[in-house]
Amino acid sequence: MASHEQQSHWQGVYTSKADTDVSWYEEKPDLSLALLREAGLSPNMSVIDIGGGASRLVDALLLLDQAHVTVLDLSAAALETARKRLEDDAPVNWVVADVTKWKPDRQYDFWHDRAAFHFLTSETDQQAYVHALEDGLKSGGKAVIGTFALDGPEKCSGLPVARYDAERLLATLGSHFRLVQSLRHEHVTPWGAVQNFQFTTVVKV
Repeated sequence: MASHEQQSHWQGVYTSKADTDVSWYEEKPDLSLALLREAGLSPNMSVIDIGGGASRLVDALLLLDQAHVTVLDLSAAALETARKRLEDDAPVNWVVADVTKWKPDRQYDFWHDRAAFHFLTSETDQQAYVHALEDGLKSGGKAVIGTFALDGPEKCSGLPVARYDAERLLATLGSHFRLVQSLRHEHVTPWGAVQNFQFTTVVKV
């Protein structure tokens, strides 16, 4: 799917549904917070949430006095939903962009991605993402990437996905990244369905 088609798809999702009515909705991003903190995130460090959309992670990070937060998403509507929940002067950098076309203008201490990378099904898009990750993460920086597990759904929001375990993800990310932690997780959708996720924490070496 071309970048403009993806953007149109996600704009449609976030303008036609409440953010609480999508399968990936979480009232509290407890697992993401726990994995980031276990990996060493502290308030003075910078973190970017890739495909953050309308996620509550940004709210939670600000409650922890995280000083440098960036949220990147294809959908301006999704980011606007998140922005409206926060104070007007909330210290967040909002970026409307396709991560496979995005050129980071800085490097971050932490990279978080819950359920964005698995929508990239072509090797070209996957490697473009890896290049952005390499450019956007500091040496020694850590990335927490959540994808559907090998036995997870084959589609989400009507789109095909790629599924991973830690070994397959590391093979895709390449030699600049080393495994820190691997965790399976059962996400329960707002309507009670269970989706098997794989969360992998890596460090840039």
